[in-house]
Amino acid sequence: MATRLFEGKSHASHYQKYRLSPPQKIQDLILNYLGNRLKKPFGLAVDVGCGTGQTSRSLVPYFQKVLGTDISEAQIEQANHADGFPNLVYRVSAAEEIPAENASVDLITACAAVHWFDIEKFLKEADRVLKPCGCLAFFTYLPNMEVHYKHQSQQLTQVITELQDVLSPYVHEKVQHVISGYKDIFNAIPYTDKKRVENIDSKISMSLKDMLGLIQTFSMYQTFLSFEPEKAKDLVKTTEQRFLEIMQVSSSEEIIELRLNNVCVLASKPE
Repeated sequence: MATRLFEGKSHASHYQKYRLSPPQKIQDLILNYLGNRLKKPFGLAVDVGCGTGQTSRSLVPYFQKVLGTDISEAQIEQANHADGFPNLVYRVSAAEEIPAENASVDLITACAAVHWFDIEKFLKEADRVLKPCGCLAFFTYLPNMEVHYKHQSQQLTQVITELQDVLSPYVHEKVQHVISGYKDIFNAIPYTDKKRVENIDSKISMSLKDMLGLIQTFSMYQTFLSFEPEKAKDLVKTTEQRFLEIMQVSSSEEIIELRLNNVCVLASKPE
């Protein structure tokens, strides 16, 4: 069964506010891969482990119907509160039980999510619902984040590294899939038509406040918060203060650039 760490209402609210949409490079990579295997118009895409719907909404322009699924009722509730689209629906559902007919799905995506699933059961279920030549696309950003701001980038990135060191005892074992760049998940996919694309860089301009909000959505921070709530909150405050001092600014609305390194696993079901 999938690991369940993202179900609290407060966590879901943070997720909706601060989680990132997939980088355009990854969207283009997925759509080009799919377009070389299935003809347009694309029918149904299913975004599994959709959280509050960031990836689901990014798929809307390209598919006749998009279905976002998540095991968390709180996450789906937040997704439904976002801007609606006539071709997008959400359902509470385990990753291993996709609410779709046999051979009906063009594309299955999972953004920063597949490592939480029961991989063997999920891949069997994905095979059931995918059309012949339908595709899988699993992608995530890796832990080695960089923060850039004027000439203080090295110092700011060091602050993030130290924060991650504090959180390291609370990293779930399944996050090792991410640290390894989804190599074992790639190997588990039974299809021969597959590839793993590394070193997909993304640069996101955001406020310092939003970056700290993003960090608070991470599973290790939420685990730390559940065990040591005051220490977890103090960690965020201390980190914010360190950033402000290094940047020599007084407001957390100051814009920084967050640089991420992403990996994407793509695969296509045989004809």
